[in-house]
Formats: sequence, structure tokens, C-alpha cells
Amino acid sequence: MSYKLYNDVSFEVSDVLTRSYSTSFSLAIKVFNPELRASINSIYGFVRLTDEIVDSFHEYNKQMFLNEMRQDVLRGIKNKISINPVINSFQSTVNKYNIPIDYIHDFIDSMEMDLSNSYYEREKYDEYIYGSAEVVGLMCLKVFCGSDEELFKRLIKPACALGSAFQKVNFLRDMKSDLKERGRIYLPGVSDEKKINGEGKAVLEKEIEEEFELSLTGIRKLPNGSRLGVYSAYLYYFMLFNKIRRMDLNYILTHRVRISNISKISLLFRSMIRVKFTKVLE
Repeated sequence: MSYKLYNDVSFEVSDVLTRSYSTSFSLAIKVFNPELRASINSIYGFVRLTDEIVDSFHEYNKQMFLNEMRQDVLRGIKNKISINPVINSFQSTVNKYNIPIDYIHDFIDSMEMDLSNSYYEREKYDEYIYGSAEVVGLMCLKVFCGSDEELFKRLIKPACALGSAFQKVNFLRDMKSDLKERGRIYLPGVSDEKKINGEGKAVLEKEIEEEFELSLTGIRKLPNGSRLGVYSAYLYYFMLFNKIRRMDLNYILTHRVRISNISKISLLFRSMIRVKFTKVLE
């Protein structure tokens, strides 16, 4: 009984992390089937905590913390418990849905890449995108598909495309803070602030557009319990992408583009109505 209480509290901690760091994802998660919500929160909690080490622990030894995170997660998965509540909820999800350990290594490897890279050439850029975003989509896909391994295999490419599109939209949205606060440029092959131009933005936008198109084919095939939630997140990011696409590069370099919380809630309700009364996801 005491372990169940701790396990429940661990998932609640991940839920708090999700709601605190991402209004858009927390809203999308609310429309998942109840049995999926805790697991998706646990994945987001692990991803957010690991990413936070890289993005904000500037006065500390980031590599040491990432090493500890990797060791603690692997130990938690093996022992099926962890004294870190975020890791404890995550290991529970990993064990329940047989999430491959390789995904976890790939994600932490990408976080480590940010410790020594301020920009990425194309090959390394694609490697970074896979580890930092696509494998997160694959972790969630394992939860969505449950024991249906054949469905999982069919949806791998659309899931990777959606994760990649989300990440690249984030890169455009956060260009100002990434550059000014972290000294990073996430336009492939662009190594200097002076070389940032509209052409690099256009290249990324073309990739995002194609990835959104591919990802929608996969969203249509998701089980009922997860389809609406993923579609809601898709619509939010697609709205954000279209807003960014209309903006001048100089504006993005000096402002962080946002979608208001009221707009996010309105979008969620519109997506629910749209799915209920149309065949948009059929």
C-alpha cells in the first residue's frame, strides 16, 4: 500500500512538471484516454527534467548531472523503482510499455551534444533531431499502440515526422532565446549569427510543412484513446508554425512568438468539435 502511494505521488509530480512547463501539452494530454495520461506525463517529465539540466543549470556541472540522470534512469528501469519521483514514474511507463532502452540513450546523447555544440552541420543536425525529438515521439507511440506491435511499426515514420516538426517549430519560436541566452543556432549549417538569413528559415519551414503532412497520415491511424490528444497538439503547433511563417526573420530574432492560453483552449475545443462532427481524422 505504501509503495502504491509513492507511485501515485510520482506520477503526480510528473503531471505538475507538464502543467508548469507546457500549457499546450498539458491541455492536449487532458483529452487522452485517462489510462494514457499518466504515462505520457511521465515521459514528458523525464524529457523536461533532462532538458532543463542543459538549458538552465549554468552554474553547475551539467555533464555530471546528465551522467547521473542516465545512470539513475537505467538503474530505476532495472530495479523497477527509483527514489527520484520523476524517474520512478518514467521507469514504470518504460517497463509497462516495453519502451526500448536505446531511445533513452539516444535522447540523453542529444542533450549531451548541446554541451559542446553551438551549431550543427546537416548530418549532426539530423542526428540531434532524431535523439532530441523523434525518439520522444516513438516513446509516446509505444504507449498509444500498447501491445499492438504491428501498428507501432506502421506508424514509426509519421511519429518521427511529428516529433521532428514540433522540434523545428520550437527552434524557430525560440530563436531569440537560444541565440542570446544559450549561444546556440538551430539552423542546419549556419555557424554564425551574421549568417542567419531568410533562406535558412525558408529551408526549415519547407521541411516542417512536409513533416506535418506526413504526420497527419499517422494521426488518422492512432487508436481512439490517443488520436484527439495528438491531433490537438498537432493543430496547436500547426497554428504556431503558420504564425511564424508569416513573420519577418528580424522579428523572430528579437521576439518570442506565442499563442495565448485563451487561443490554446479555444483551439482544443474547436478540434474536439471538428473531430466529432467531421471526418477530418478518418
